[in-house]
Amino acid sequence: MASEAAALSGMQSTYLIPLKTMTAFIAILLVVLGLALLYLGGEALLRGAVGLAILLHMTPAIIGLTVVAAGTSIPELAVSSFAAFQGENEIAVANVVGSNIFNICAIIGMCALVRSLDIGGNTIRLEYPVLLLVTLLCVAMAQHEQINRLDGILFLAIYVGFMVYSVHLVRAQVTAQEETELETEVTELVPDKTRPKWWLCLLLVAGGILLLTGGAHLTVTGAVQLAEMIGWSERVIGLTIVSAGTGLPEVAASFVSTIRGRTDIALGNVIGSNLFNILAILGVASLITPLSVQADLAFYDCWWMLGVTLLLFPLLVTRLRVGRIEGAILVAVYAVYLGLLLQRPS
Repeated sequence: MASEAAALSGMQSTYLIPLKTMTAFIAILLVVLGLALLYLGGEALLRGAVGLAILLHMTPAIIGLTVVAAGTSIPELAVSSFAAFQGENEIAVANVVGSNIFNICAIIGMCALVRSLDIGGNTIRLEYPVLLLVTLLCVAMAQHEQINRLDGILFLAIYVGFMVYSVHLVRAQVTAQEETELETEVTELVPDKTRPKWWLCLLLVAGGILLLTGGAHLTVTGAVQLAEMIGWSERVIGLTIVSAGTGLPEVAASFVSTIRGRTDIALGNVIGSNLFNILAILGVASLITPLSVQADLAFYDCWWMLGVTLLLFPLLVTRLRVGRIEGAILVAVYAVYLGLLLQRPS
């Protein structure tokens, strides 16, 4: 009997290992497929929205500042909103916090290693100070371990006010060269180069929303399963795999701008994306359901987000550019953050 029990136990363990491997493989596949759908959905929605904006006779400068600026953060919006709807608050908040840390340290750092990033006047005078104040506000709210609906309304009100003021500023300050650059950027996203068609733009918007919904569902489901399989918390998964994955559009947009020599746009993309992440994404997600903020997120990761945002200030004002040395520092800081994050008990 003892020998039969041992044999049965051995058979169970033999089958258990492949079962765990298969479950982990499926979870990873769900995340990868979800991120792919998020990217495709974000691109479709962005191109459809740009086409509709042109049909509504919006100028390229306004389209670039509003529609295009928000476009690279659409995957984060989809994931955090869906996670909030599913009650996965850790992923909803960690995705935003992790994305902001990733954007500053990894994206700006890696782009600066490729080519020094020039800094436009409005970046220092307007966008960065607003980002710093908004990040401080987010950290303060997180200390109460909840971001409620009133907080969300405040975030969205600040975002709308900032966009209205930015549009007014651009109209007054935009130069002929900047207008041409924005027009080129917008034209590249138009679904029909001659004249956008209403039906095609609406189809792209509808298809993009469907792809984003499906991608968000797969990404959140796979992330939760992966967290359970490898023993990481949903917070760690959200801060690492999910945030870096949903940040791929920012990576692509910033690298393309850097390679083309439009380094001020690469930097502006990141700062604008971080503003959108806090104000729009947390605003929308907390309206869906009040977001509870886990203690580690509130008292550790949020402070890291504020710290790397503060670190950006001396890098911006010293030489009015982020060079290769500063880029290496930012990448090193991100590596240290990841190392400490993975060593902390979940």
